Amino acid sequence: MQSPSKISGAPASTASPAVCGLQGWADLPEGLLQSIIPLLGSFLELFAFAGTCRSWRAAFSSHPSKSTFCTLLPPLLIRPHISVHAPHLPSRSDDGHELRTCQVLDLANLKSTLRCQIPEETFEKLCFAGSSYGQLICGGGQNCLVVDVFTGAKVLPPQLPFGDDTYFYSGMLTAPLASHNSHLLVCAASNQGSCDTSLLDWPVGSASWSELRLEDSRIEQIVEFNGQFIAMDGSYRLYTLSLAPHLSLQEIKTVWWDGMNECPYLRPWIVVCGDMLLMVDHYITLSFGGAPVNYKAFRLDMSTVPAVWVEGKKLENHSLFIGSDVRSPSFSCVSPGRWGGRSNCLYYGYYFQPWILHGLGDEADAVWDPDNDPELVFKRNWYIRLQPFWVYPSMLYDGQ
Repeated sequence: MQSPSKISGAPASTASPAVCGLQGWADLPEGLLQSIIPLLGSFLELFAFAGTCRSWRAAFSSHPSKSTFCTLLPPLLIRPHISVHAPHLPSRSDDGHELRTCQVLDLANLKSTLRCQIPEETFEKLCFAGSSYGQLICGGGQNCLVVDVFTGAKVLPPQLPFGDDTYFYSGMLTAPLASHNSHLLVCAASNQGSCDTSLLDWPVGSASWSELRLEDSRIEQIVEFNGQFIAMDGSYRLYTLSLAPHLSLQEIKTVWWDGMNECPYLRPWIVVCGDMLLMVDHYITLSFGGAPVNYKAFRLDMSTVPAVWVEGKKLENHSLFIGSDVRSPSFSCVSPGRWGGRSNCLYYGYYFQPWILHGLGDEADAVWDPDNDPELVFKRNWYIRLQPFWVYPSMLYDGQ
């Protein structure tokens, strides 16, 4: 068998001068390596490529379009409650904290065996606040922690301006941690029942937080859309969020569908899907033998003032991904048939059953699997225990 560290088999007379000098896989020209990257079809292939050697890792890190995998491949499903036996992996981090090895599912290659290691303190002492750019965001009391889901690298922001009972409603990064303009945004209250809620902004690497007090409200979600940050509060109103010259929110006046005065859904969420900002949620159906819930997506038309929510009959060549915790991020993926997925569908990550596939709109009954767990709860919530969540690895954002 040919050694994996050597290239052989080509007569010297047919090789170009550039190839003749190659000594092994690490010496392949960067241009050749860059041309291979767009052909990779799953995260197992991405990890294998980037982990081959230092030069291959550098070629991947410098690839200008690697972030497109965040729309071409489905996100990975982290299942923190499923421990995986991995004796070859360290049981403790470099700073001595115990690690839990968790199951990771790749819908593009379900036969692959992927794992991640999350600090045990995340489960025992801290509360989930969100995840962003491959980072898990959590906190407890005055402390906040940002940890890379796959590398384990940690960032410790300054202490929060609260006491020991801090409750976290949401958390996100505005850019990858290594970016010069990255901010950590956290919505938190002094305790779970408090109306004293604040939106906190930490410019990564700085010494303190800035605070925007919210009047009897909370920010549940923040997404980046068309170059600006859009926030949604607990009443499902939308705002543009500005970081400079100071942290601020400006409400986007919207009109609900069918002339309604307020959102008719139980707990909707927003997701960026291509060039659309969608609001998605479900309603319970009375169908016997069909789907017990029906999910609908509404697109925000910002060409008018006020902006109007317009029902989207079909997502065409897209699929959506969501977890059961309100604080878990939502994602969209284009051309899901590329990896064996289904268009106009919602992949919902659950605790006991890994995920449920929901057809959107009129396709709900056709997609529903009658063998699904009948005890499923479809209303998203804030959970004490860390729930399964979708994530794209931070390696896709390096250099962004």
